[in-house]
Amino acid sequence: MVGFCQVNSTILTLSRFKMIKGEKRRNNMHEKSIELLNKAISDELYAVHQYMYFHFHCEDQDYEFLSGLFIKTAIEEMGHIELCAERVLFLGGEVEMIAAMEVQKIHDVKEMLKLSRQMEEDSAKDYNKWANESSANSDAATRKVFEGLVDDEERHFDQYDTEMVNIEKFGERYLALQSIEGSRIRASGPTE
Repeated sequence: MVGFCQVNSTILTLSRFKMIKGEKRRNNMHEKSIELLNKAISDELYAVHQYMYFHFHCEDQDYEFLSGLFIKTAIEEMGHIELCAERVLFLGGEVEMIAAMEVQKIHDVKEMLKLSRQMEEDSAKDYNKWANESSANSDAATRKVFEGLVDDEERHFDQYDTEMVNIEKFGERYLALQSIEGSRIRASGPTE
């Protein structure tokens, strides 16, 4: 019986060694994917911070619809962070939670939308490129992650672009209507 336990212990130790060795091999094999996923996490963290900042300021100016659009997008970007982080961990990497940039202190709605549209366009381009790099590195699962992100970023771009077109088309009246609607909602009191 003692011999059996010693053999099992040795096998278990060898299995752990192989697993650790295998993890390092997997990490090295997917090093580029981990790097790209962490870049995406960094960009998405910046987007969450920036969109929340815009949400707060739009809400303060009674632009209820835009405020809601920014917070909804920020929440979707948080989901992107989670998706990328899960993939990094699966590949045996370390998740880097560092925002790509500091929040830009913009209060003008047109400038908020202009920056948001540019951020989404840049992300879609990066994710397309990174999907191709992942594929070239034989990492189809990471490629699929990036392809899914492209779909979302293009949709976000379209939402911000539509709002820019509305402001250009209807001018300040478009924002005034949002402000009036926000005041009306607050005046009606809390909803149950």
